Amino acid sequence: MSDPKGGKVTTVELEGVKARPLVGRELGDEVDGSLFGMAGTKLKITGGSDKDGIPLVANIHGGAKKYVLLAGGVGFKGGGKGERRRKLVRGRMITDETYQLNMVISETESTETTKEIVTKETERGGDDSGNKGAQ
Repeated sequence: MSDPKGGKVTTVELEGVKARPLVGRELGDEVDGSLFGMAGTKLKITGGSDKDGIPLVANIHGGAKKYVLLAGGVGFKGGGKGERRRKLVRGRMITDETYQLNMVISETESTETTKEIVTKETERGGDDSGNKGAQ
């Protein structure tokens, strides 16, 4: 899990029953941070791989391995312009065979409360700039 604001990376290992809530999720889904001991945060799944190092690709449905023709992106290290290769990749769904996941912190509890306060103030007309001129 990486924190884009602080630049810190945290590694957490989940095995067995603790990893069950992640099975069936897909790349791009947000999960609750309390699964990883980070209560009050939301984590976005950005990537991963299986035990053989085969990467998860966001535009492949399901969780099975497939050979696809790639010209760039995840799982492809190209040489020249216009080069394409058929590479083995895994679909975007997390399965029992998924070994490693990459996640990024998308929201923390403090940002959520700040957003709620700002929203409530604007709904009530709590903008002080308009009120000062009326006095």
